[in-house]
Amino acid sequence: MPKRVDPEVRREQVADAVIDEIAEHGLRSVTLARISARTGLAIGSIRHYFGDTLREVMRFTLSVLTQRVVRRATALSDDPVARITDAIVFAAPTDDRERRENIALVEYRVMARTDQEFAADIAASSLEGAEVIRSLLRDALADRTIEEEALRREALLLFALVEGFSFSSALLSVTLRETDVRAVVAATVQRLRDSYPPVEEAAEDARN
Repeated sequence: MPKRVDPEVRREQVADAVIDEIAEHGLRSVTLARISARTGLAIGSIRHYFGDTLREVMRFTLSVLTQRVVRRATALSDDPVARITDAIVFAAPTDDRERRENIALVEYRVMARTDQEFAADIAASSLEGAEVIRSLLRDALADRTIEEEALRREALLLFALVEGFSFSSALLSVTLRETDVRAVVAATVQRLRDSYPPVEEAAEDARN
């Protein structure tokens, strides 16, 4: 009796093959034949799990990449200031596997510039990421006096930091070091906090 295979495990195996293919040869190189060679699966088996089109494989791989970035941030600190630092550090690719996944994600984002279907998925995940950063920053500055428009701009700055880590990691030949990323993020968050007066101090100034 043939061994039963979990379909989701098999689909993730295919996604990993796509990620490795993109990291090594670029997104445009991905074909069912190359995926078959990397996984050892027949092309017919791949179609069994994804249907007849390569596009479904690519869409699934993009969803896997997005989910994996989110899963890195499952162990955030209870302290609001440390929590936003953790979130940005966890989003940055700081080991070889994360770097390869990040390269694939960056290539998807570049392709999405001229591909409307993928553009919608990329835009949705980017907006969600920006909102997460803003929410975390709001908590980290809860004891500071800051107007909503200033909060929006500061959140944009931090999101640009996330984007910078992502794109630089994809272009560099070495992996980012987590200690460096954490030091940069922690210093940036501290400078943000120091730029706005504590709530008690602002209230006292208003009374005077």
